[in-house]
Amino acid sequence: MSRTEEVVDGIKRMILDGRLRPGDRLPIEKELAETLGVSRGPLREGVSALSILGILNTRQGDGTYVTNLDVTRLLAPMGFVVDVQGNGTATNSHAVRRVLECEAARLAATRITDEALREAGELLDEAAQVVGRAPQEHERLIEIDIAFHRIIAAHSDNPVLAGLVEAFAGRTVRGRLWRSLHEVGADLRTHEEHVAILNALRTHDSETARIRMANHLVGVEESLRDLPDDDESTAAPEPADD
Repeated sequence: MSRTEEVVDGIKRMILDGRLRPGDRLPIEKELAETLGVSRGPLREGVSALSILGILNTRQGDGTYVTNLDVTRLLAPMGFVVDVQGNGTATNSHAVRRVLECEAARLAATRITDEALREAGELLDEAAQVVGRAPQEHERLIEIDIAFHRIIAAHSDNPVLAGLVEAFAGRTVRGRLWRSLHEVGADLRTHEEHVAILNALRTHDSETARIRMANHLVGVEESLRDLPDDDESTAAPEPADD
């Protein structure tokens, strides 16, 4: 184990032991280096690594603090797993997303608030208008799609699950946009599937919400089997010759 890794593990241990709590300021550099038994070089590298992970936050001229340890932020690096998989195996990441979001829908069905249902309904009302326009605003539909799924995950009442959904779903925009641009009728089908999910949430039917979400995401996975590997995937299809 390198000295930098010792710093990372040492500070994590201090947080887990309760010696450092969310919002606490770290001891001054000299004192912390002595506590961890390292020089200032590895200490700074370790603090930098923990800052990238969302565990610490260095404020210029004020010191370094433990963040609020928000689960979504801490799990954000999981999105790198999706990137590492690459385009050729995008369906693997989407399969994991389906497992996570089906459970989120099941849980949210009995926990979602009236305010959240209203917000989700307003998003789908806007989507209905966008789908009916010519030309369609594909990027706005993707934004609505992401916001709709985020509401469901947030109301699963499980911050770890919501954080994982965010980490995976946030990295699937490329596939969603490709489907919207290249698959005839995809936007309308997506909208209808979202409406079915929302109706299940409104009736607080957990099993139906799970099934509706599964049906929606399986369809997405199937369409992504033809997702190309190059950057042309997000280009609009060429118009047909007359």
